[in-house]
Amino acid sequence: MRAIAVGILFFYSFMSNAQEIALLKYSGGGDWYANPTSLPNLIKFCNSTINTHIKSKPSTVEPSSPDLFSYPFIHMTGHGNVVFNAADIANLRNYLLSGGFLHIDDNYGMDTFVRREIKRIFPDKNWVEIPANHPIFSVPFAFPNGLPKIHEHDAKRPQAFGIFENNRLVVLYTFECDLGDGWEDSDVHNDPKEVREKALKMGANIIHYIFNN
Repeated sequence: MRAIAVGILFFYSFMSNAQEIALLKYSGGGDWYANPTSLPNLIKFCNSTINTHIKSKPSTVEPSSPDLFSYPFIHMTGHGNVVFNAADIANLRNYLLSGGFLHIDDNYGMDTFVRREIKRIFPDKNWVEIPANHPIFSVPFAFPNGLPKIHEHDAKRPQAFGIFENNRLVVLYTFECDLGDGWEDSDVHNDPKEVREKALKMGANIIHYIFNN
């Protein structure tokens, strides 16, 4: 009954707030607030190019909050430690199994903590690398080689990992890529226009995929 009730809650929240997204405010000391201009810029880009109507200012939500169910898309980023308590884990799991989606973008330094905490949410699941032929890399913008490289971290190739539930992508983890840096204002990292545009287009693909699947 609880799963059904949560699902109904998410359905009605989604229908009423389908054009809102939020940033996850987690504990552990990591800078969840990194890249403050990234989501507003991604929203502006999506609204102008892929016909979304997302509110210009993203919300901030904590993982244990019932407000989590108001957002079809939750973004998480930072450079350091991430810790979920028992209430966070239960709420995030219910949210994700009820139709929610979490995008984690490693801003460099999150990898060990992200993998540890997501394993606590889904102990029976493993990360799956998402292949370049997945729809998230083709619509509305084509990325035939998969996830683009925006910033260098450890000179590794960019990888997109997913957690799936009944063939539905519920968690996307973008690693060695740094999409959020590419979404920031141009004067923050002084990235060339083509690099920022590539990051924004990949972000738009993620938003499009979540809003249409």
